[in-house]
Amino acid sequence: MKEGTGKVAVAVAVIGAAAAVGVAAYIVRQRMKSSGEWARAMAIVKEFEEKCGTPEVKLKQVADAMTVEMHAGLASEGGSKLKMLISYVDNLPTGDEEGVFYALDLGGTNFRVLRVQLGGKEVGIVHQEFAEASIPPALMSHSSDALFDYIAEKLANFVDEEEQRFQQPPGRQRELGFTFSFPVMQTSINSGTLIRWTKGFSIDDAVGQDVVAELTKALQRKGVEMQVAALVNDTIGTLAGGRYSNKDVSVAVILGTGTNAAYVERAQAIPKWHGPLPRSGDMVINMEWGNFRSSHLPLTEFDHALDVESLNPGEQIFEKITSGMYLGEILRRVLLKMAEEAAFFGDEVPPKLKIPFILRTPEMSAMHHDMSSDLRVVANKLKDIVEISNTSLKTRRVVVDLCNIVATRGARLAAAGVLGILKKMGRDTLRDGGPQRTVIAMDGGLYEHYTEYRTCLENTLRELLGEETASSIVVEHSNDGSGIGAALLAASHSLYLEENS
Repeated sequence: MKEGTGKVAVAVAVIGAAAAVGVAAYIVRQRMKSSGEWARAMAIVKEFEEKCGTPEVKLKQVADAMTVEMHAGLASEGGSKLKMLISYVDNLPTGDEEGVFYALDLGGTNFRVLRVQLGGKEVGIVHQEFAEASIPPALMSHSSDALFDYIAEKLANFVDEEEQRFQQPPGRQRELGFTFSFPVMQTSINSGTLIRWTKGFSIDDAVGQDVVAELTKALQRKGVEMQVAALVNDTIGTLAGGRYSNKDVSVAVILGTGTNAAYVERAQAIPKWHGPLPRSGDMVINMEWGNFRSSHLPLTEFDHALDVESLNPGEQIFEKITSGMYLGEILRRVLLKMAEEAAFFGDEVPPKLKIPFILRTPEMSAMHHDMSSDLRVVANKLKDIVEISNTSLKTRRVVVDLCNIVATRGARLAAAGVLGILKKMGRDTLRDGGPQRTVIAMDGGLYEHYTEYRTCLENTLRELLGEETASSIVVEHSNDGSGIGAALLAASHSLYLEENS
């Protein structure tokens, strides 16, 4: 070998060795960077889990705070974050009601119109059917007339298509139960002014207006012969629907897009009620419990940020940590922080992960319930919704853990809220004279479809009550209770009842 050639070979070998060392060093650095980032991501998860903690002692503090706020809200208007609204429903359906009645259920981004034929005692509901429609997003922040005209048009279509047998007798208008699932100051059984919007609605010119008058004007504009016999909240509709089929129902809870609760209170226990005591001695109270807040609620930086950036900052704090509109958004915010601060999904932060509310609670539920060995549902949801591909199984497991943390906190706090109501009613312990059976009618998409959430809520309520008391408290799914309930309340408050009696 010539001397020059040997030097070149040595140089190449040296360069090759150096390159190999460089690559090895780069790989080591990347691994160290990667393990450092993973450690940072896990630290974010750990801190979040700790801040979301709901030990039994904390839940009992939340329940006690709920009971205290209930007392304050019943004592005076504005006395509490809980509105404790008087519903003017003092007679829940008995099962004797007869005739064809309608319901309009405006509970969130969807609404339904229903027709229910009632056959009276022993017969019950003879026939029911409904039609459903979505509220176009533009109408959620447009004008009162635009929203109610759209709804009246759908009602007109529903009535136009009905069979002859559902026609009203001559001289009698169709009667409607209007389920309006937003905070309303009720002034009678069929009138009430909107206090504020929730659940993403923001129509300024409707606030302070009588929503029955607004709907009635829209029905007249569309030529629909129909009058509103009862204005009810979805929770009160659920209570009425539950009571119609089970006389032990005295509490209703909605867990869907938003959340609320209603219960039967003794009229004498309502200091702010100045009217004559109802013959039944009872009054249904619409709690508006979504607005509950307490220093005992386990809030995180993500909850505070979500609240500040929401349409109603400082309001509906309990709703923002327990209900379907927000659970997926809390998850998104945690994942975004992990992506930004710990490169959880690689060096680039996925742009779609920055879009508020892109990750909805049904998607979170699907990921939480993924039983496949490779968590392929989680992989597909991340890919389809936020365009994150090629996630590792380890990463997907963390996403499921986060779903569990968010859902568990929400479900356990909802159970604590129910305990607060039972305490106020004196149903949280066994009384002398044997157990008094209390049935809680539950409805809403979150409760119905998010199995892990529902199971956790029911188990937590049992844990808080203790086995003996829990045996007298029953949670029942009141399917579509709010819509049917509104029609039943239209029947039990029919404007023609006096004529017939």
